[in-house]
Formats: sequence, C-alpha cells, structure tokens
Amino acid sequence: MPRLRRYARSLTFDASTADDLVQTALERALSHWHQFDQRRDMLVWLLSIAHNAFLDQRRRDSRLSIVDPAQADAQQDAYRSDPGADVGLRIDLMAALARLPLDQREPLLLVSVEQLSYAECAEALGIPIGTVMSRVSRGRVALRDILDGRGRPEGVRTLRRVI
Repeated sequence: MPRLRRYARSLTFDASTADDLVQTALERALSHWHQFDQRRDMLVWLLSIAHNAFLDQRRRDSRLSIVDPAQADAQQDAYRSDPGADVGLRIDLMAALARLPLDQREPLLLVSVEQLSYAECAEALGIPIGTVMSRVSRGRVALRDILDGRGRPEGVRTLRRVI
C-alpha cells in the first residue's frame, strides 16, 4: 500500500487527492477480485488500476469543470510552501516532475521510484514495452534538462528534424 500511495502522490501532487485515488483503486480491486490473475504481480495489477482510475478522473474533471489558472497556481504554491508535505522530496524535483508531460512522468516514476521492470510498467500502463523504454529515456533527459536549467519554458514545443 505505501508504494501504491507513493505512486498516487506522484500523479496528483496532492495528499488528499492521492488518498482518494488509492481508495478508489482499492475499491475497484476488491470489487473485481475475481478478475485477478494469480500469475500476475499484485502490485502491478493495483498500479494499473490506479493508473486507469487517475485517467478516468482526469477525463471526468475535464468535462465537468473549468479550472481557474490563478487558483491552480495558488494551490501549487501552498503545497510547495508546506514544510511537512513531503520532507524527503526536494521542492525543485517536485516542480521539475510537475513540468514533465504525464506520458513521460508515469513510466519514469514506475521504473525509477517503484523499481518495476519495463515489462511490468508496460503491463501496468497498457502500452508496449518499447514505448515505456522511450518514454523513460525521454523523461530522464527532460528531467535532467529542467533541473540543470536548460528546460524549455512551459507551453513551448519544439520540433526536431528526423533524418
């Protein structure tokens, strides 16, 4: 359960929302227990359920609410200024992780923090293993660039030439 909660916190950046996500994932797991394959790792199964629940919530929120950017920034500032929120995590790392696209952040955290194999991560996220490998690689490069101050400003996308 601590690993599931840590993954949920890395997705939501909010303790109470993460707790809600963990509860939703555990409720879904209990209600669909008969679908669990005994040959699978239970943690991978639970992370997969949490991932899907998070995406469901994001889709639901995008349809039902309009987010005021000032309110979202104030909430992030309040989270960063709370010294007891995550003592072990540095503020700059959290900010850098928040700047990563979700499709890079999820596999990067599952492989680096949760120490899942690429195959387990691919299974949890429902994507091919090659996609996991490339997203982890791109996420590491982007995270390194952001932490070194070379990250591009938010919202700016660049094209690269493929030869």
